[in-house]
Amino acid sequence: MKTRLFSVFCLATVLVLSSGFQVFKTSIKITVIDELGNIVEGAAVQLYGTEEDYRNDINPVTDKRITDKKGQIKFKELESKVYFVNVWKDDKNNIGAGVQTAKLEEGKLNKVNIVIE
Repeated sequence: MKTRLFSVFCLATVLVLSSGFQVFKTSIKITVIDELGNIVEGAAVQLYGTEEDYRNDINPVTDKRITDKKGQIKFKELESKVYFVNVWKDDKNNIGAGVQTAKLEEGKLNKVNIVIE
């Protein structure tokens, strides 16, 4: 009986894994720092799916979110692709200091540091 139950469990596991089912969703954790390397709490962050949308400030793929006391914000359930990041707080932003992510790894928590100056 134990052998049969174990066999059923193994078969179910193989079927789930081969079906493309993801236990973890693709997400990104962005840490915002200033030009001196200090974390920036309260910075606004928004993601865009294309460079054109980013440059024209249209069609963001996320709502504007605000960094926490650790200077971090997390976006969940994203596609595995390159994103363009717009970050600002007061008179500081990330223009010229890196706006494009690498392609996000599917099913993982991707981590990015963004510098605002």
